Amino acid sequence: MKLAVVGGGSTYTPELIDGLLTSPVDEITLIDPDAERLDVVAGFARRMVGAAGKHTLITATDDLDKGVDGASAVLVQLRVGGQKTRLSDETFPHACGCIGQETTGAGGFAKALRTVPILLDIASRVDPDTWIVDFTNPVGIVTRSLLDAGHKAVGLCNVAINFQRNFAGLLDVDPARVGLKHVGLNHLSWETAVYLDGEDVLPSLIASRAEELGETFRITPEHIRVASAVPSYYLRYYYAHDVVFAEQQTERPRAAVVSDVEQELLALYRDESVVSKPDALQNRGGRHYSLAAINLVSSLLHDAGDTQVVNVRNRGTLPFLPDEAVIEAASTINATGPTPLPIGPVDPSLRGLIAHTAAYEELAVEAALHGGRDRVVKALLAHPLVGQYALAEGLADRLLAENAQFLSWA
Repeated sequence: MKLAVVGGGSTYTPELIDGLLTSPVDEITLIDPDAERLDVVAGFARRMVGAAGKHTLITATDDLDKGVDGASAVLVQLRVGGQKTRLSDETFPHACGCIGQETTGAGGFAKALRTVPILLDIASRVDPDTWIVDFTNPVGIVTRSLLDAGHKAVGLCNVAINFQRNFAGLLDVDPARVGLKHVGLNHLSWETAVYLDGEDVLPSLIASRAEELGETFRITPEHIRVASAVPSYYLRYYYAHDVVFAEQQTERPRAAVVSDVEQELLALYRDESVVSKPDALQNRGGRHYSLAAINLVSSLLHDAGDTQVVNVRNRGTLPFLPDEAVIEAASTINATGPTPLPIGPVDPSLRGLIAHTAAYEELAVEAALHGGRDRVVKALLAHPLVGQYALAEGLADRLLAENAQFLSWA
């Protein structure tokens, strides 16, 4: 079995390699236009394979068509413009009094506009019968664009698997015993039930350990009690926007931190004596992505019929959303793709924000596909973190100025 990784020159790739070595993969092809980084990362990946006593072939190329040829699945993990554009996404909204973030708000929208056309071009060069697993943010928007274009695609995020691991730690049990009722969209999700051996233990956890839950998931225990659910960290940008905005005025942008981490990692990867995943990689982000990716690819290719949280068409799962919307939900995974499991009634306090954001994502896809300032303004106006016309116009002008080189229509 051959797996292709688009964006294989990422400093995060060794985390993925470390996980893939636990599965029967014959060849992993790393694809990246940055020849220097690709050479460094591929060289380190080969040392990892040798040190693990495995025989997986690591190949590297800047030729996309060559790289994806013959692949059983293609994993996409790229960032258009690198950390420089991430820094822009995290800072340009500040001039309008809005939070800056690479997947949420105006910054996340900017990333979508840059990314969707590139991902669609990549997908058009993949065999139509090959699964595309998208880890590129904003995952929900990118996955919808791929599905709308008819590709065999599944969106993947590590939020749910981290939730599962964290709850397993709180319960002091094997993660395999923990299941989730994961409700919402990518980076806009809640755990409304936590199943231990099939029994929902979330109400008892909230009643007896709300303080601990708040500390673990970085949300106030009062919020958890009121919601009767545990929101993902990304909900903080909505529920505590002004607090986060104030923090961003004094904190160093995450993009700058990651840039430093990447330089440290590349230096380690160049060191011939380093043959295993360095501890510094934990600072890069994307925890447990490798495990989630392995599980998903394996289930798709081997018709496993197990349950995993992925980004998938709604298909009536949330009746207040269109069928074609992309939700993030526990789904049955088999060779024909993911099928979301029933969720049941959703509390209005969650339902409203989900519907609001899903409408924005629909407009974001339209803007990414067809361009035009008016479409950009319209999508921003529909975003729950914007919602004012003057604000949407100001953000649109700044977004377009910052990203003109990446947008053929700008």
